[in-house]
Order: sequence, then C-alpha cells, then structure tokens
Amino acid sequence: MQYIDTALDTLKLEKRGLEALIRAMENTKPGQLGHAFIGAIDLVNSSSGRVIVTGMGKSGHIGRKIASTLASTGEPASFVHPGEASHGDLGMISPRDIVLALSNSGETRELADILQYCGRFGVPLIAITSGAKSTLAKAANIALILPAAAEACGQTRAPTTSTTMTLALGDALAVVLLRGKGFSGADFKNFHPGGKLGASLTKVSDVMTSCDKLPLCSPDMAVYGAVKIISQANFGCVGVLENGKLHGIITDGDLRRNIKAGFDGKKVHEIMTLNPLYITPDALAADAIAKMSKYNIQALFVCEDKQPIGILHIHDFLDLGVV
Repeated sequence: MQYIDTALDTLKLEKRGLEALIRAMENTKPGQLGHAFIGAIDLVNSSSGRVIVTGMGKSGHIGRKIASTLASTGEPASFVHPGEASHGDLGMISPRDIVLALSNSGETRELADILQYCGRFGVPLIAITSGAKSTLAKAANIALILPAAAEACGQTRAPTTSTTMTLALGDALAVVLLRGKGFSGADFKNFHPGGKLGASLTKVSDVMTSCDKLPLCSPDMAVYGAVKIISQANFGCVGVLENGKLHGIITDGDLRRNIKAGFDGKKVHEIMTLNPLYITPDALAADAIAKMSKYNIQALFVCEDKQPIGILHIHDFLDLGVV
C-alpha cells in the first residue's frame, strides 16, 4: 500500500498543478497567463517561419515533445539543443522564426547564447517559466508564467509537476494553433502515414471495393438470384437498388431468418431490410469501422447521394491494420 499511496500523492500533486494552470489560464487580464497566451498565439500566427523550441535537461525533453506535436499538427517546428546552439546551431534560427524557450527557473545558463542571439537579430522570444522575474522572462517578448505549484518529489524538488504543466501548456498551444488553421484528420494523416494511426486516418474511398464489383440487384429479382449474387461476391450481402439508389439490403442473416419459410417464388423486396446503413467515401476508415462495430455488421455500402459507388468489408480493415 505504501507504493500506491506514494503514487497517488504524486498524481494528486500534479493534478493540483494542472488545476492551478487552468485557473491561471482563465485570467485574461493584462499581465496574467491567459492574456500572455493569447499574445503568444497571435505572435506565432503572424510569423512566416518556424517555431524553434529549446530547453535544457528535463525542460529539453519536454521541449522535444512540444516541437514534435507542433510539427505533426501543421505548425513547422524543430528543437534546438541550447548546448549545440552555442557551437554552431544558432545558424538554424532565422529572423523569421520564433523561439519558444523552456526553463522552470528561468535562469538556465545554457540558454544565455540563444537569448543574446534573439536580442541581437530581433528573433521573437516566447518563454515558459515559473520565474516571473527571471532572466528568461525579462528577455522574452511574451512570458508564459506557470503558477506556483509543489513538485511531486518534495525532498529533491526534481522536475515533476512543473514539467507536467509545461507539457500541458505546450499541448494547449498546439491544439489552439491547429484549430485556428482548420487542420483536419486528412491533414494529420499526411504527417502520420505509417502505423495504426495512419491507417485509421485513411479515407473510405482509399479502402473500398469499387463499383464494378458491387453486389447489387433489383427489388423484383427472385431471392434465388440474390443468393447467387451474394455467393459470388463474397461480401455476405446484396444491395437492393430502386431508381439507382440504395433502397434495401439482404444479408446472410436475412437469408437464415427466412429459410424455414422457403424462397420458392419469393422476390427480393419480400425479405430485404429497408433503409440500410451506408457511409460516404470522404469519411475516415476509423469512422467506418466504428459504425460497423456498433451495429455488428461485416459489410457496409459506400454511397454518394444514396447511390452505391463502393463497398467495405471487415477484412479490408484487418488488412489495413485499423483493427
């Protein structure tokens, strides 16, 4: 229990830090965090260059993550290590860029050369720090001052709560910027083509079987004819068209439910299910699999204005790696 108690104390302290950060963000009066945050967003939006994130030690690790998040959500960004900056990497920072510098104390000596470089060449500087009167805060065009909060490890004061707050504030910056740009799931996929995430962001139109292989029939077709189409197509269903639009569907389940009564002389419209589910080609694969899972179906027609142009099967998503 001692282990759990210590873990819970840590989480509670970090939670209090985030709650303090939320309260500080809600204050948008001049001189307060909310006001400075708005200014930081406006500054980044007005820039034609990149966001250069920098920080030392634990702040550097958080900075790398913030830079990665910004870059993956449509904001050109990169991380520059302050030690390497002093040995040539300052050349990676142009006057069109914005520097986002992280330091809990605001007195990290390794940042000195970057601060001087920004001042000399007029590179806008945004700071995230707990030191309101620190060297970093004074050098910054905009200082995002973290509220006072106890570190989770009181004995060593190792960065814990402060790094959590810094990371959360970086995430907030990234999300505000991407929403302001109208950054979509399709845009996100361009930066995440690999793995399960990239697969889930694939569009339905990239996965579906196209119209020349669709299992379709008319309402007046004999049920035995529909059964033949289902068997040949291997989708486990046949769509029923009326005036060129998806009007109904017969699935393997429909056939099983009606088999006792027999199919002799029966027409498709007598056993079909009306108004079947479908999805549009511009929807995401993740949305399609969610709909199929919710309604426990193995195939889903793809329609434009209710006109079938494709079909999806659960196996398509297994091959893609979405499920």
